[in-house]
Amino acid sequence: MSLSQGRPYLAIPGPSVLPDRILAAMQRPSPNIYAGALIDMVAGLWPDLRALAQTEGHVASYICNGHGAWEAVNSNLFSRGDKALVLATGVFGHGWANTARGLGVDVQVLEFGGASGADPAVVEQALRADPAIRAVLMTHVDTASSVKSDVQAVRAAMDAAGHSALLAVDCVASLGCDAFCMDAWGVDVMLGASQKGLMCPPGMAFVWFNEHARTRCSTSGLRTPYWDWTLRANPQEFWHYWFGTAPTAHLYALRESLTMILYEEGLPQVWARHATLARSIWAAFDAWGQGHAGIRLNVPNAAHRGHSVTAAHFSAPDATRLRQWCETNAGVTLGIGLGMSTPQDPDAAGSLRIASMGHVNAHMTLGALAVMQAGLTALRIPHGQGALDAATSMIAAHSAP
Repeated sequence: MSLSQGRPYLAIPGPSVLPDRILAAMQRPSPNIYAGALIDMVAGLWPDLRALAQTEGHVASYICNGHGAWEAVNSNLFSRGDKALVLATGVFGHGWANTARGLGVDVQVLEFGGASGADPAVVEQALRADPAIRAVLMTHVDTASSVKSDVQAVRAAMDAAGHSALLAVDCVASLGCDAFCMDAWGVDVMLGASQKGLMCPPGMAFVWFNEHARTRCSTSGLRTPYWDWTLRANPQEFWHYWFGTAPTAHLYALRESLTMILYEEGLPQVWARHATLARSIWAAFDAWGQGHAGIRLNVPNAAHRGHSVTAAHFSAPDATRLRQWCETNAGVTLGIGLGMSTPQDPDAAGSLRIASMGHVNAHMTLGALAVMQAGLTALRIPHGQGALDAATSMIAAHSAP
């Protein structure tokens, strides 16, 4: 018998859960894109996007996904043959490196594995060895590995090396989930997308850049009319925001999202909620793994874990069995393990991810953990006891007066 009827829960690390009010905001006739309410509404989005990134810099918006945001940043940062230093802590660091290579950028990858953040000392050493590096590209939280890197420490390493490279940060998985302060942390360029912490459908991406980056990149040779951030950030006409027709339904969704984050819950509380929910998941896995070495979090050091997604390991093929049981029998969809092993590897079925990003609260997270507990029991997967008590205790401790 299946108990999956009812509202399903998509606990994958993006696209994230769409709130009912965002869905409702999108359900409207196409508006006038030349004058009127849409133009007035969009004018208020840009200050809020700056507040979201904690910057007073420029914002450019694109109709694309996160991969498109990579290309937007690459096109504005580089000329063919320029050097980039990429800090890889999972699949998405390598993905960004590959898109830069595809445009003719000379890419050097510093590989930090998929279980710990970038090492600032290694970054400093690499920069001292090559003064020609134009930009450092790093991922704040890698969606595949769930590794979070210390952006401030990397900036300090760059300053210690006395290097002129620009710092660009991929915040697709962390935006609106983990604390990120672009200006205070010395970030020159950052990118994000609509489908994770912003609780909107995929289809919009954003690039923030400071005045220093704008000046340094004014003659970049890879810039093309579509990806050029100049008019998008300082439009003379409304269509310049998107180099064409506005993504109207997405804009209404974004307006609702930014209202929820900035004006109703408040950004510091949003960050705190994600931290608490993530720690409850970690507490459950710590309990399941007691005495069972096959169950463990991918990132041993909690300081290197992102708050929006948690990657974990089981003895193969138990992760795949558990994911299938949760979706078929209880309506909870967990994320596949991504980049933890190759498809040919017998351990490939031993990894999964559970998201805690965007429109997620305590009962959603505890419900998903309870379903996983039921699945472990039903499938007779050996595990430690007390996971749900540990998770609820964590939430209770962080919500006490």
